[in-house]
Parts: sequence; C-alpha cells; structure tokens
Amino acid sequence: MNLEAVAADLATDRGLRWLWVGVWVLFALGMGACMANGADRPADPALQDSSRVPGFAEVGFRVEPPSGAATKHCALLADTEQTRALGLMNRNDLAGYDGMIFTFDGDTDAAFHMQNTLIPLSIAFFDSGGHFVSALDMIPCIQGTVCQHYSAAAPYRTAIEVAKGGLPGLGIGPGSAMHAGGSCT
Repeated sequence: MNLEAVAADLATDRGLRWLWVGVWVLFALGMGACMANGADRPADPALQDSSRVPGFAEVGFRVEPPSGAATKHCALLADTEQTRALGLMNRNDLAGYDGMIFTFDGDTDAAFHMQNTLIPLSIAFFDSGGHFVSALDMIPCIQGTVCQHYSAAAPYRTAIEVAKGGLPGLGIGPGSAMHAGGSCT
C-alpha cells in the first residue's frame, strides 16, 4: 500500500466515510477509557477511611454522663496491635478529634506509657459494658528515658486518650459510660 493510493481513496465519498467511521471509533474508545478510569475506585466511597491521620480510622462515640443528656463525639480509632502501639506518639495535636479510642477484643490490664508522646494526655478506662473504671493524667516522656506506665484500677475493654484535663468537658468521669461505634456525623 502506498500513500498515493490511500490519498486517492480518501478523495472519494467511500474513502471519506471510512475516515469518519475511524474517527468516531477512536472517539468512542477514548470516551470509554475516560469513563472507565473510575472503575478501580470503590463502589461506596463512604466506606473509605476518612481519617485526617494516616493509618488510623475514625469512630463516633457517645458519652452518657451520670446526670444529663448523652453527647456524641468523634475520635481516632486504635483497634489493632499496631495502631494501639503507635497511639499518639510523635504528634503535636489531636488533628481536630476529641481523642483517640483504644479498643481490645477482651478484658485487659495492659498499661499505657507516654514514650515519644509530645502532648500531655488524660486517659479514661471503661469496662466491657462501657462503664467508667478509672482515669489518670499522663505526662510526656522524653525518648531514651525510662517512662512511667499508667494502669487502670481494674480490667478494662476500652480506653480513651484526650488532651490533658479534657475528660470532664466530654462528660467522662465516675458514673459515666462510653460507647464507641459508627461514623463521625
């Protein structure tokens, strides 16, 4: 096939029709490729981790103070061994969250420490029914030193860390209950 024959063929009506068919086929393929670009994305983007802190999910939680109405809040979620070990280490703030919730599969007496944690925190512990167990204030611990360990007064299932002194503002204290789950809305 030589170019002169192709050019002569294109000069005819039949050749022009084939040219337009080719253009439309390429156009359709291009549009199909553009539309399929999102095919590798999840069907429900609401199920994606929308946390502002990489590696952590966010979770809604409800606090029921001993007297008064329940309040809803939003926290980072540490629900795996890896996320519980990392916690709020090397962070300067809570990224706009009310705290970080640590959940365990069963009752535990695991102690917390403040190694490489830059901000003073308060921690509250809750049993398997969500009832308040105890609370403590914790101070940052400089890297390379022996850090104090902070333990609950009794076995617990869930703990929440907040900025130091922030527990009463959330309604958390003796007689309160906390239930974590669901989205932050």
